[in-house]
Amino acid sequence: MDANEPREQGWTQFGDKPPAAGGFTRQEPAVMAPPPPPAARKPGFSAGQKVIAGLALAAMAIGGGVAGAAIANGFRPDTVVSAPSPTFKAASNALTVADVAKKVQPSVVMIQGQVAGGSGVVLSEDGLILTNNHVVSGQGGQLTVKFSDGKTAKASIVGTDPATDLAVIRAEASGLTKAELGDSDQLKVGDAVLAVGSPLGLDGTVTSGIVSALDRTLNVGGEQERVPPGWPGREQQGGAPERASIAGAIQTDAAINSGNSGGALVNAAGQLVGINTAIATAGSTGNIGVGFAIPVNTAKQVADQLISGGKVRHAFLGVSVTDASGDVPGALIGQVTENGPAAKAGLRQGDVITKIGDKTADGGDTVSGLVRGFKPGQQVKITYMRDGRTAEVTVTLEERK
Repeated sequence: MDANEPREQGWTQFGDKPPAAGGFTRQEPAVMAPPPPPAARKPGFSAGQKVIAGLALAAMAIGGGVAGAAIANGFRPDTVVSAPSPTFKAASNALTVADVAKKVQPSVVMIQGQVAGGSGVVLSEDGLILTNNHVVSGQGGQLTVKFSDGKTAKASIVGTDPATDLAVIRAEASGLTKAELGDSDQLKVGDAVLAVGSPLGLDGTVTSGIVSALDRTLNVGGEQERVPPGWPGREQQGGAPERASIAGAIQTDAAINSGNSGGALVNAAGQLVGINTAIATAGSTGNIGVGFAIPVNTAKQVADQLISGGKVRHAFLGVSVTDASGDVPGALIGQVTENGPAAKAGLRQGDVITKIGDKTADGGDTVSGLVRGFKPGQQVKITYMRDGRTAEVTVTLEERK
């Protein structure tokens, strides 16, 4: 393998699918007594708070759901506001969760296919929609889009990029509300976010949370669970999605479930900052508060290429890598492609790559994902170790064939 090929890791993929035939089981709601008055507490977080994440892929999601009752105003630890509609702080004005949801929902759609489904984000008034490759792959090109006003339209695939798990489709519609794009490079851990999509077939769902971490590396794809018995198209399963390696992913605790994939992750100003793609499941298929989104800056770069030419050009380093062992985390070079970019720059078998550009490369998966974040022809500085000494080299990346 080379650094552009994703490697196996502990992820499992499940498909997004409609609820089983017959609808949902009705349950009596639990009766809860009014909560007691909030007790005075000291600012800050308790020392016992921890985040535990086991990574397992969960793809093909549709939706989100509104959540939230009390959020610290501006996230100041000494000011806690308890209110029905918590306040998000935007750069120049204050928006409530309800304001952000109202702004974003018309730009998020539900996507249904023969095999499975997911969510999508409107890019243009004339029907261009961004989603995940695994949402539309294996559907035989027969897609239906459902908008926030309940209307539906047929859609066709403009282009797909399995390497980044992104795709663009075009709905036969006009006058759509396109999403406002934000800047994912400006995100900080702790920023408030909303996830919008159609989890479990519940279109128009909104969930709230924060940015839990940044710069995660995901190896996703490769499998796709099919729709339940009794749903049309079950026998037309198509092919499984290809695997993708994604660097720089956004981690969030906003609830994401099967059906959210391809939907929107937005900031407190209602700007798109990510495309919801995967969740950690810890042995189950439901949300455990650890979800992941592709940064919008990456998604926009890929979408622009798909719209203009139907395919994406990916950078090629020309090495195969595995996780390094020993005291220094990094990616151990196994093989170097003859006359490839790495070979021309002087990298050798046995070198340990520790950084690409200004990003730390703590393993083989990270190198694969980081390389895909560059364009062919770009020059990138690579920091590596050889014989216990640190060195740097500049590599001119080429196009992956």
